[in-house]
Amino acid sequence: MRFSRLISAALLASTLSLGACTGYQKLLKSSNVNEKYTAAIQYYDKGDYFRAGTLLEELIPLLKGRPEAEKAQFYFANTNFMQRNYVLSAYYFKQFTDTYPNSPLVEQASFLHAKSLFRDSPGYELDQTNTISALEVIQDFLNTYATSEYRTETESMSQELQKKLENKAFQSAKLYYSLRYNQAAVTSLANFTQQYPASVFAEQADFLRLTAQYAWAKESIESKQRERYVDAVAIYQHFIDTYPQSKSLHAAQVMYDDARAEIDRLKNVPTEPTAAN
Repeated sequence: MRFSRLISAALLASTLSLGACTGYQKLLKSSNVNEKYTAAIQYYDKGDYFRAGTLLEELIPLLKGRPEAEKAQFYFANTNFMQRNYVLSAYYFKQFTDTYPNSPLVEQASFLHAKSLFRDSPGYELDQTNTISALEVIQDFLNTYATSEYRTETESMSQELQKKLENKAFQSAKLYYSLRYNQAAVTSLANFTQQYPASVFAEQADFLRLTAQYAWAKESIESKQRERYVDAVAIYQHFIDTYPQSKSLHAAQVMYDDARAEIDRLKNVPTEPTAAN
């Protein structure tokens, strides 16, 4: 008995679904703009963004000059956002703000344009061109709508993207160290700490810079070693002054002691004003 009821319920649901689908297919073929627009809004309000979006895309060129056009274009952009088509939603929200700059929906559209770009930002290990573009749009929004109800969320998005760029910069600099390209590592890590002095990676970057400088000096030809050990000592002094409680102090001290010993040993070795290693 229970099994037959389940079958009946499944058949009823299937019939209703087929009926709804048939009604939707008829709407797609219909030339009645008003009927299509009403149905699109109904689908949108129910959260059926696929059907709403399909109908609205067809309607937008047909609604030009009509008061419904503004709402249709905003809703269409948002159907893409709700379906996670962030590249498209960013494009259509930007198109909306350009077309309706005085609309009461323009602030929300500008926010959703920025949020679409934020959601489209790739992981830190990938190219960050889109992240930089998203940050520029986010900053424009914050400058334009200083008291916006979306300000807190927008600032949070900005901070998250900034952290992503920071992580990308650190990992890129660290890669030179991992590959034992010591000279490039020293330069890249110094640039990183200069650009992100308050970074959570700053201490690690400074220690890796010291390690890379020490290794570079050790691997250099004798005539270049002394000056590079001197640079290692200077980096060490900066490190212990900046991070007096660092867990890496002992390792840093070992490198410092050896660098000082090498500086004394090499004091009578003539230096060569060349770019040799």
